Amino acid sequence: MKKLLIIAAALTLAACSKVNLENYEKIKIGMDKTEVEALLGSADNCIEKTLHTSCTWGNDAKNIEITLVSDKVTLYSKKGLTDK
Repeated sequence: MKKLLIIAAALTLAACSKVNLENYEKIKIGMDKTEVEALLGSADNCIEKTLHTSCTWGNDAKNIEITLVSDKVTLYSKKGLTDK
Protein backbone atom coordinates (compact mmCIF):
# COMPACT_ATOMS: atom_id res chain seq x y z
CA MET A 1 0.00 0.00 0.00
CA LYS A 2 2.82 2.40 0.89
CA LYS A 3 4.56 1.73 -2.46
CA LEU A 4 1.30 2.41 -4.27
CA LEU A 5 0.96 5.80 -2.56
CA ILE A 6 4.54 6.73 -3.44
CA ILE A 7 4.00 5.78 -7.09
CA ALA A 8 0.72 7.75 -7.20
CA ALA A 9 2.43 10.81 -5.70
CA ALA A 10 5.28 10.59 -8.24
CA LEU A 11 2.85 10.35 -11.14
CA THR A 12 0.86 13.30 -9.84
CA LEU A 13 3.99 15.43 -9.58
CA ALA A 14 5.08 14.42 -13.08
CA ALA A 15 1.66 15.31 -14.48
CA CYS A 16 1.79 18.71 -12.73
CA SER A 17 5.20 19.61 -14.14
CA LYS A 18 5.39 23.19 -15.30
CA VAL A 19 7.77 22.11 -18.07
CA ASN A 20 5.10 21.43 -20.69
CA LEU A 21 4.09 22.54 -24.17
CA GLU A 22 1.28 24.77 -22.89
CA ASN A 23 3.67 26.82 -20.74
CA TYR A 24 6.36 26.81 -23.45
CA GLU A 25 3.90 28.47 -25.83
CA LYS A 26 3.36 31.29 -23.29
CA ILE A 27 7.04 32.31 -23.37
CA LYS A 28 7.71 35.40 -25.48
CA ILE A 29 10.83 37.29 -26.55
CA GLY A 30 11.37 40.21 -24.17
CA MET A 31 9.74 38.59 -21.12
CA ASP A 32 11.44 39.35 -17.81
CA LYS A 33 13.14 36.50 -15.96
CA THR A 34 10.66 37.01 -13.11
CA GLU A 35 7.76 36.43 -15.53
CA VAL A 36 9.38 33.22 -16.76
CA GLU A 37 9.94 32.05 -13.18
CA ALA A 38 6.30 32.78 -12.36
CA LEU A 39 5.36 30.52 -15.27
CA LEU A 40 7.94 27.73 -14.91
CA GLY A 41 9.29 28.06 -11.37
CA SER A 42 12.99 28.32 -10.58
CA ALA A 43 15.39 27.09 -13.25
CA ASP A 44 17.05 23.72 -12.68
CA ASN A 45 20.32 25.06 -14.05
CA CYS A 46 21.66 28.49 -15.07
CA ILE A 47 25.05 29.29 -16.53
CA GLU A 48 26.09 32.95 -16.48
CA LYS A 49 28.31 34.09 -19.32
CA THR A 50 29.79 37.52 -20.00
CA LEU A 51 26.89 38.89 -22.03
CA HIS A 52 24.06 36.44 -21.33
CA THR A 53 22.65 33.76 -19.02
CA SER A 54 21.47 30.34 -20.25
CA CYS A 55 18.89 28.62 -18.06
CA THR A 56 17.30 25.19 -18.31
CA TRP A 57 14.06 23.98 -16.79
CA GLY A 58 13.62 20.19 -16.78
CA ASN A 59 16.04 17.38 -17.57
CA ASP A 60 17.97 15.99 -20.54
CA ALA A 61 14.91 14.24 -22.00
CA LYS A 62 12.31 16.99 -21.49
CA ASN A 63 13.27 20.62 -21.06
CA ILE A 64 12.91 24.27 -21.89
CA GLU A 65 16.10 26.26 -22.47
CA ILE A 66 16.07 30.04 -22.36
CA THR A 67 18.81 32.56 -23.08
CA LEU A 68 18.50 35.84 -21.18
CA VAL A 69 20.27 39.13 -21.85
CA SER A 70 19.82 41.76 -19.11
CA ASP A 71 17.23 39.38 -17.54
CA LYS A 72 15.09 39.44 -20.72
CA VAL A 73 14.28 36.42 -22.92
CA THR A 74 16.19 36.61 -26.19
CA LEU A 75 16.10 32.96 -27.35
CA TYR A 76 14.20 29.88 -26.22
CA SER A 77 13.82 26.27 -27.29
CA LYS A 78 12.19 23.05 -26.18
CA LYS A 79 13.08 19.37 -26.17
CA GLY A 80 10.80 16.38 -25.61
CA LEU A 81 7.59 18.34 -25.05
CA THR A 82 4.42 16.93 -26.60
CA ASP A 83 0.74 17.83 -26.75
CA LYS A 84 -0.10 15.05 -24.30
